[in-house]
Amino acid sequence: MTTRLVNLVIDAARPEVLAGFWAALLEWRVAVEEPDEVDVRAPESDGWDLDLVFVPVPGAKEVKNRIHLDLASTTRAHQAELVARALELGGRRVDLGQGDVPWVVLADPEGGEFCAFLRPDSPAETLHGLAIDSGDHAAQARWWANLYGGTVTDSDGFSTITDVPGVNFTIDFATVPEVKSGPNSIHWDVAGDVTALRAAGATVLREPDGDISWQIMADPEGNEFCVFAE
Repeated sequence: MTTRLVNLVIDAARPEVLAGFWAALLEWRVAVEEPDEVDVRAPESDGWDLDLVFVPVPGAKEVKNRIHLDLASTTRAHQAELVARALELGGRRVDLGQGDVPWVVLADPEGGEFCAFLRPDSPAETLHGLAIDSGDHAAQARWWANLYGGTVTDSDGFSTITDVPGVNFTIDFATVPEVKSGPNSIHWDVAGDVTALRAAGATVLREPDGDISWQIMADPEGNEFCVFAE
């Protein structure tokens, strides 16, 4: 089955403000600015092919995001510079009970968590991963890897998808004790076949109607994603 990642979509109370934060933090650019979305795009040299699409959603964030972005730095000095830039732009440090770990947990101006890792062997791009909380990390990783055509590596408590065609970042699933309690603040858009996705175990949440021309579906653990025809 061929399913292709298209974009990452991020809910925001003020899309233009949150998009500006991420554009400045990543040193990307605002490529689209419309009333119903603001798109942030990487330079071609960065190797990240997906846009970050910020859309207006009313209501304040109430619980920890089950999906978040991971940043990478190659040296401790680089990590410190990245954290300092995030704080200067309006981010903050957050304590999620992570304890003494070699990464830094931060939140953007609307409270969306993200992590800044120290990974000397990481590629040059700063935004290098998508992390998803799961009930069963191994099953989730294999389900999505089957759709994307990627390779799964299992570790203690998490599984990583790599080698997805056209994707140069990791997709990491980690098992957590808390259950999903509402719509995710970040979801992904894919191009694919709805019939095949349903046969694989995805659920249709909303059919195309007068307001949308795409399908809204959910994976086996209820993570929402939007499906566009190829």
